[in-house]
Amino acid sequence: QVQLGASGGGLVQTGDSLTLSCAASGRTGSLLLIGWFRQAPGKERDFVAARAWSTGISYYGDSVTGRFTTFRDRSANTEYLQMNSLKPEDTATYYCAATTLPGRPITATTVTSDSFYDTWGPGTQVTVSS
Repeated sequence: QVQLGASGGGLVQTGDSLTLSCAASGRTGSLLLIGWFRQAPGKERDFVAARAWSTGISYYGDSVTGRFTTFRDRSANTEYLQMNSLKPEDTATYYCAATTLPGRPITATTVTSDSFYDTWGPGTQVTVSS
């Protein structure tokens, strides 16, 4: 199994940047995809970004395209979410998740569904003040 640990959340101001990290441990050889989701109080969990582990192809939600970027430290099995130009509407608990089950296509559509992921890490809170 794979375990995920997310960190890096905090309280920032509008326009600031923040980088979240998602460290994978355990059977990291089974990793296929790392995704990021967020959930604000009273709202559904939304897709933020994802990155295929082997190809490095990234996918982004419409609301973060151009502001958020994923990158990886392969040697540390850590995925990062660089968040720039943060807005109050970015306030949420952020989760990283992993897909380890083979045989399913990684597409711009499948990566946005939380059911596509079989492993979830604990959330990290991001609060953007206006």
